[in-house]
Amino acid sequence: MDYAASSPHVTGVTSSALAIKILIAGGFGVGKTTLVGTISEIRPLHTEELMSDRSIGVDDTSGVENKITTTVALDFGRITIREGLWLYLFGTPGQDRFWFMWDELALGALGAVVLADTRRLQDCFPAVDYFEQRGIPFVVAVNCFDGARRHEPAKIRKALGIGPRPPIVLCDVRERESVKHVLTTLVTYAVKGVIADPRPA
Repeated sequence: MDYAASSPHVTGVTSSALAIKILIAGGFGVGKTTLVGTISEIRPLHTEELMSDRSIGVDDTSGVENKITTTVALDFGRITIREGLWLYLFGTPGQDRFWFMWDELALGALGAVVLADTRRLQDCFPAVDYFEQRGIPFVVAVNCFDGARRHEPAKIRKALGIGPRPPIVLCDVRERESVKHVLTTLVTYAVKGVIADPRPA
């Protein structure tokens, strides 16, 4: 399949090979690093550091009290779709003090996955706003944490205040098939403007 003619965000296009860049965004502790690690066929590049006393009162750890590390630059992974076609995943840091990096990471991106946690749904608002303002296609992937209440996608859409087009998918970023479904939904939506079935196969 030729994504080059379908989206202005595709980068690295040649006649024989195509690399597609996808951003993984969302709030602090929502599962971005786990998602990249679950699906990447190569050993993911992580820039995680132990959380220090400086994060106290700055990073909201409610709901993720056991988290002891944080991404300070990016996570990077790769998936081969077929010979000559790759997905490159760039996980963005969640804290607002690292948002200056987003413009650089967003260059050439086909689209983005905005990970959401229903216990802290407001944490994904900045990512949704960012991609809406720049016209970058995105899907909202609700990471279904153990013990968190389940909500219908329509209710999540209303709570986020987004229009009818961006897909909302329930997922478990620890499960490879679930992550694959999220990425398939994004690529289908970004390239064809088609909203895939929000339920995993």
